[in-house]
Amino acid sequence: MTSASFPSPPSGEGGDATFITRLDPDLDPLAQPDGIRLAVKDCIDVAGVVTTAGSPAVADDAEPAVADAQCLEAFRSAGARIVGKVNLHELCFGSSGVNPQCGTPVNPVDSRRVPGGSSSGSAVAVATGAAYLALGTDTAGSIRNPAAACGVVGLKPTFGSVPMLGVRPLAPSLDTVGLLARSVAEIAVGAALWGLVDADDVEPWLAVGRLRLPGTDPTIDAAVDTALIDAGLPVIDVELPGWDAAHQATTTLLFGEALMVNDEIWRRRRDQLGADLVERFTFAQAVGPAELGDARLHAEVWRTELAEVLGAVGVLALPTALSYPARLGRQGVAPNRAAGPVNLAGFPAIAVPVPSGGLLPASIQLVAPPHHEARLLATAALIEASVR
Repeated sequence: MTSASFPSPPSGEGGDATFITRLDPDLDPLAQPDGIRLAVKDCIDVAGVVTTAGSPAVADDAEPAVADAQCLEAFRSAGARIVGKVNLHELCFGSSGVNPQCGTPVNPVDSRRVPGGSSSGSAVAVATGAAYLALGTDTAGSIRNPAAACGVVGLKPTFGSVPMLGVRPLAPSLDTVGLLARSVAEIAVGAALWGLVDADDVEPWLAVGRLRLPGTDPTIDAAVDTALIDAGLPVIDVELPGWDAAHQATTTLLFGEALMVNDEIWRRRRDQLGADLVERFTFAQAVGPAELGDARLHAEVWRTELAEVLGAVGVLALPTALSYPARLGRQGVAPNRAAGPVNLAGFPAIAVPVPSGGLLPASIQLVAPPHHEARLLATAALIEASVR
């Protein structure tokens, strides 16, 4: 069994904080010699390895996991080689991917910028070629945020379609396990192993619905429009008046449930948490049962509104992030307004990098009705092919 000590933050520029625990695939008795190289976010159990959640408040008393998380079964059966447990925003609770506890993975697009969170190590691992596929989790954008920041592809499946047993929760009403990779085709490999695309009907749909959110960087908006045009996709502008209310409800659920899940850590180990986590949990104390109840009721209203629009156009398109990744040291704590409402509805979404005319890529986010991951992958593949 592997019982890794909690790492210290790498010192100096260029320190590698992508992995929390490296594993030698040749020593993994369950792996085949030439299987898929898989990185696993360190909130997902791997048998014989400590799950740290990127926090000493968890790692200090943690024992090695006695079994794999259920979401790993299909990869084990396919002979996947788990190359390691990768870094993350502490306790999965943050969108920047900055982790002062065990180091911050270096954004391969621009080392001066945040890698995006919470699945920061997962995105960096595939972007740098350290893994072919990476597992992450997405509660309010935690796969799509780092995909956008690091110029890779990230899939958040339909809520409940991938088992969560053996995955450390953050906000159970929103949590989803998903995939990151360098291309749509690589994402499709993992999606097929999970059975996400087998029963999907990829028939032509009316159009792509283009949603425009106020406050988006105009260069990113232009990059999304150009990518849709270059892919030859029919585009119709759509409106979703409930988007901002859905974002607020998502934030309420995220903070309220995160505090409940981590109540003991907050009460007994808050001195071991990073300053940004203390800020988040302090804010979360203002979320009471009534607010949580209202947010859960609003989820049903919002799901209906989003489903009606998607019933008319088939796929929704908008930026994955409304701005480019922040400079290190300048990141905030607010959730990504472009991502969370999709989690509230529980619908699948994929983030795909697209050129933006500068050194930094933009990212287009596609959203489909529940269990239409195949439609997402087909649309994403058209966009990817047109921009490469």
